[in-house]
Amino acid sequence: MTYTAAVSGATGYAGGEVLRLLCGHPDIEIATVAAHSSAGQRLGVLQPHLHALADRDVVESTAQNLTGHDVVFLALPHGQSAALAEQLPAGTVVIDAGADHRLESAEAWGAFYGSDHAGTWPYGLPELLVDPNGRKQRENLPGATRIAVPGCYPTGSLLALAPALAAGLVSPQDIVIVSASGTSGAGKALKPHLLGAETMGGMSPYGVGGGHRHTPEIEQGLGWAAGEGVRISFTPTLAPMPRGILTTATAVLRPGTTEEAVREAYRAAYDGEPFVHLLPEGQWPTTKSVQASNHVALQLAVDPHAGRLVVSAAIDNLTKGTAGAAVQSLNLALGLPETSGLAAQGVAP
Repeated sequence: MTYTAAVSGATGYAGGEVLRLLCGHPDIEIATVAAHSSAGQRLGVLQPHLHALADRDVVESTAQNLTGHDVVFLALPHGQSAALAEQLPAGTVVIDAGADHRLESAEAWGAFYGSDHAGTWPYGLPELLVDPNGRKQRENLPGATRIAVPGCYPTGSLLALAPALAAGLVSPQDIVIVSASGTSGAGKALKPHLLGAETMGGMSPYGVGGGHRHTPEIEQGLGWAAGEGVRISFTPTLAPMPRGILTTATAVLRPGTTEEAVREAYRAAYDGEPFVHLLPEGQWPTTKSVQASNHVALQLAVDPHAGRLVVSAAIDNLTKGTAGAAVQSLNLALGLPETSGLAAQGVAP
């Protein structure tokens, strides 16, 4: 069976990545490409790398234009998905790549986003441990008609630390996460501080002091794994590269925890996962190794001097961090092979 899909926000980075993956999906037909300010233009002018779709016309992102498809992807700025999603039929599978439906706490949403909470949808990170007993979010996705795709920073952070928290090997109350992201993570809108002349050759932090909007999402997901509340210090940094995220997360080890015990917890969590890879000891993740793929590269170490676990995770922010998770979750929702449309390996050099 072939399913028809519409992509709203098709001219942005996330929407373009969704389209790139769907072009290689054996069970999905791209029926409609939609946007707001760029409606009426030819897609090939705005996404010239999508040769198979170059002659498609971009239509306005309205409920009328999106209705009638089996699947609708919403790759819109935060706060713009909820109103549109409410107008779509209940039987349509709607995948929200924005933040509107990720958080369970209305209080956290209001504090970090400053608007009314739109409710919570199933979370589209299949590999995430969601309780200390080993259950994964994958179990909540088959048959779902509404799915919230995780943020790119939370994807790397959650997969980096969830196994250790679920196994009770680290404390949930003193977690430090530093992530370096490529500039595409800020979206396609023109911003002076993201010009090549401003970003190339240097790095800079932002959202310092607990102010980044992904903070409550990371605490929420790690709290599911731990089975209790989690407190993090999260600092994002801007790296001079187009795409990719390298996350380094540390947590205080429980007394008596050995590196072998930690490695066993990660092997138990991720052995058999098609996209999450604990690298051989001594090999550390690089963003280049997962570029344009849905893969996650992980490595860990025990720091006996500081008494902390250190975990590094590399993802492509546009693929596993957004569009790849959307397609992977869609596959599970529809009962398709989980890896369909996601076979691409990393790109080198």
